[in-house]
Amino acid sequence: MLSLLLFTSFIQSVSADDKGEDQLVYIIPIEKEVERGLEAFLTRAIKEAKEEGAEHIIFEINTPGGRVDSAEEIGSMLQNLDMSTTAFITNQALSAGSYIALNTDMIYMTPHATMGSSGVITQDGDAADKKAQSAWIKAMTAAAESKDRDPLYAEAMADPNIDLPEYGAPKGEFLTLNPKEALEVEYAQGIMHNRVELLDELKLSRATTVEVETTFAEEVARFITNPIVIPILLSVASIGLVVELYSPGFGVAGTMGLIALILFFYGHIIAGLAGMEAIVMLVLGVVLIALDFFVSGGILGFLGIGSILGSLFLSGYDLGHMSLSILVALVLAIIVAVVLYRYIGLEKGLFRHIVLRDRTASELGYVSSVSRTELVGQAGITVTPLRPSGTALINDERIDVVSEGGFIEEKKRIKVTYVEGMRIVVREIKRENDEEDY
Repeated sequence: MLSLLLFTSFIQSVSADDKGEDQLVYIIPIEKEVERGLEAFLTRAIKEAKEEGAEHIIFEINTPGGRVDSAEEIGSMLQNLDMSTTAFITNQALSAGSYIALNTDMIYMTPHATMGSSGVITQDGDAADKKAQSAWIKAMTAAAESKDRDPLYAEAMADPNIDLPEYGAPKGEFLTLNPKEALEVEYAQGIMHNRVELLDELKLSRATTVEVETTFAEEVARFITNPIVIPILLSVASIGLVVELYSPGFGVAGTMGLIALILFFYGHIIAGLAGMEAIVMLVLGVVLIALDFFVSGGILGFLGIGSILGSLFLSGYDLGHMSLSILVALVLAIIVAVVLYRYIGLEKGLFRHIVLRDRTASELGYVSSVSRTELVGQAGITVTPLRPSGTALINDERIDVVSEGGFIEEKKRIKVTYVEGMRIVVREIKRENDEEDY
């Protein structure tokens, strides 16, 4: 009886181990585009799995690819894990997605899944330069070799010069593997219809599974840090603030601009791109621009603009892309400002408080100087020599005068020939009848 009980206990223990009982498995999705928001989510999820003592992580992959630099960071993260990892390709693992899958210990695919087509392209859809392509090909092959996979097929995924017509990738085409082809080249360990089959295959059907989901904040961050969304947000922010300058009060345009700016920094903070230094520079820039309205010179305004631009660059992951995004936003803001100035002017909005509109026009009763036109034709005598300017006594009044160009001595008779603004021009009277000539 004792032997029977011991044997039964042993059988149950072996059965439990075969099913993964008492093991913890984390299931982490890798979906949509590969970018910094996804990288931040995976960092958080993997950290949580480590802290909870998970023995296995399954990455459910369905991505068309994305940023190479983010994929490389994620791949480095996976290589440094001290637990088993499995990539379960539910639909597609293309481009950067295939690189992430190659950095896991095992790969399984659904019957309709694909993997590959990993050429490097720029944001405008053109092929990247040879240096970037070479580095990416090396990264793909290194990922395959690190998990004992034939690097030839990883290279063919990233290099169209590899000729593999038997797998639908003749020279000039990137390699994309279907499940059967992946099994044949030993890139996949099996074809599974769903997660239940996969867990059973991994002998983890009775394991405790934890499915990690992105939080709302992480979803927002992933959307905001998308390379297409960043220039749109910055453009909305700049145009909104420009329109607000021409609008009375604070309305919809200004609110939209502020919300766009807040969303930009919020998403980049959640994604781990922006730190406190970027926020400090942003606040400092706003304060400096506000002070510039009360301090003459314009230096504070320029410093404020520079501080805000600096905060944007500090928040960006790619300096070139951020420069392009800021340039697009500035060009659109300038165009809108010119159009509004032409059709609205400066009579409305904030400009009416900071732009001087009053004029000292003569029709309003303002006189810039007293014109002495009544002196034309009057005679007088020089008090000082005129060289050609000096002082003359006209109608018992000392007046600053100018000769027509010649030198006139002191105590000579003169007559005013014309008045031009503050300038009273005189000529010497050389004959008695000169007075009648005028």
